[in-house]
This record gives sequence, structure tokens and C-alpha cells, in this order.
Amino acid sequence: MNHSLEKFNRLVEALQLLPTVGKKSATRLAYYMIMKDSMSGMKISHAIEDALGSLKQCASCGGMSEDELCYICCDEGRDERLLCIVENAKDILLLEENGLFDGRYFVLDSLEELSISHLEEIVKSGVKEVVFAITPSISNDAVILYIEDKLRAYELNFTKIAQGVPTGVSLENIDLLSLTRALEDRVRV
Repeated sequence: MNHSLEKFNRLVEALQLLPTVGKKSATRLAYYMIMKDSMSGMKISHAIEDALGSLKQCASCGGMSEDELCYICCDEGRDERLLCIVENAKDILLLEENGLFDGRYFVLDSLEELSISHLEEIVKSGVKEVVFAITPSISNDAVILYIEDKLRAYELNFTKIAQGVPTGVSLENIDLLSLTRALEDRVRV
């Protein structure tokens, strides 16, 4: 480590804390922000500081919010009969960015922290269908069964997002579980 560039090296190390950013990318980003476009570096620094000071978890759905409740939970135009359970707040951003869902959300960060009583309160507000939009896996199938069992008394319709063969991917490159589910859940053409 070059000790005469201690602050630069600390910036590189900090950037490496980000997902998918290795040493080369971190060095390139740090160099750009410091030597090529320091104004962008300052903007990024202020935006991070502002976001860290302003953003928190929505008290209702667990998504990201600047207030106690997020804009989705405050939106009276949402379809309150639909509740989409996602793995993390980032999934909400993806679904919202693409306008794919107009109901409400519930973030399932971990089963250990899952508050069934909080989920029941949300369901009691008029939910008729629970949509599971979580990564397909054996352990997540167990989570789905657990939640279904706990909410059985509410006579809900439980669904999960479809899975199968991605567009443009040949069958030889599909894992066995995805291929099996694609065949089991085939649709009429």
C-alpha cells in the first residue's frame, strides 16, 4: 500500500465495500472522482450523506421511505386487495420502476424477524390475494408454506410469480428445478 496516498487508498477500500466492486473498479472510480471530475465526486458524497440521513424503513411495508410511511402505503389509489411479498426493499423499486404491480407490499427480510402479527394486521385491511415475488428456492418454498399456514384463517388467494425458462436461453443452460417448474406450469398457446 502506498502510504503517501493514504486517503486515496481509504477511498478505494471504501468503494470496494459496495457489491460487485472489486479493486480495479474501485480504483478507477476513485481516480475519476478525485482527479477527473471532482464536482461529480462531491455530488456523490453529498447524495450519499443526504440519503443516509433521510432514508429509513417504512413502518408498514418495510420498503424505503423518507417518512414514517412510504409513498406506496400512503397512496389511496393502490389496490388494497393485493399484497405482494418481496425479499427486500430493492425488489419493490424494481417492480415499481416497471409499473408491474399496483397493490401494496410487504418486505420479508428474514424469517427470524418475520412479524406474523404485523402481516396479519395488513391482511385484515382488506387483502384478498397474497402474491409471493421471491426468489425460487426450496427454502423460500418453505417460507411460502409457513406464511400460508399462518394466514389460512383469512381465506386468501395465495399466488406466486411464474418461473421457468428465460427468454433467449437454451434448455441446456437451464437448471433442473427451473426446467421442471416450467414444464409443470406450462400454459396453453
